[in-house]
Amino acid sequence: MKAIVLRELKSFFGSPIGYLVIVIFLLLNGLFLWVFEGDYNILNSGFADLSPFFTISPWILIFLVPAVTMRSFSDEKKQGTLELLLTKPLSLWEIVNGKFFGAMLMIVIAVIPTFIYVYVISSLGMPEGNIDLGSTMGSYFGLLFLIGAYSAIGIFTSTLSENQIVAFILSVFLCFFFYFAFDGLATYLPSVENFISALGMDNHFKSMSRGVIDTRDILYFVSLTILFLSFTVFKLKSFKA
Repeated sequence: MKAIVLRELKSFFGSPIGYLVIVIFLLLNGLFLWVFEGDYNILNSGFADLSPFFTISPWILIFLVPAVTMRSFSDEKKQGTLELLLTKPLSLWEIVNGKFFGAMLMIVIAVIPTFIYVYVISSLGMPEGNIDLGSTMGSYFGLLFLIGAYSAIGIFTSTLSENQIVAFILSVFLCFFFYFAFDGLATYLPSVENFISALGMDNHFKSMSRGVIDTRDILYFVSLTILFLSFTVFKLKSFKA
């Protein structure tokens, strides 16, 4: 599995994709948080916290994670190397996990430079250091699980078509659906609103952003990630048969 993870990272950074993902993620966040006027501008908010960053990041990642994962298996199918990959002395779970952790690590690398925002906000606070580190670290923790869920969805959709654009669109749709759609549906069903909202990522991500790590939130993201990785393994079995 380690070999596949390293192969994926080498593939990402051996082409413009890896660098573009990092630059685009940091550029978009930087513009919204520090340059553009609006609700997400930290300098205009008057509060020393990173809540605007954790509000817009899930939406940016809805597009960036699929851009990373869309080629995971679709490119293997298109190049005719999928059959060769499946004949290697690795289990399907090892292959899928290798692809998954490679993609996830790529996104995490893009997020790491944003820790400088914590230092900047802490320095700008009055008094200096006046920042809620509990909620900030909880939000980063939640973002890590969110990246994992997005990556698992993207890996799965990449098995559905050898066309990377199709895989990208399907992944964006599913990520959007699981992040936002349940909250939208809940408003039309007030009798079961809490239950339906709990099915969406947004509800659990916001819960973690409060700085309280609830095992229910962790279990939700882990379960969703494993579910889509299981779908991926099931799909690959049909290719191997």
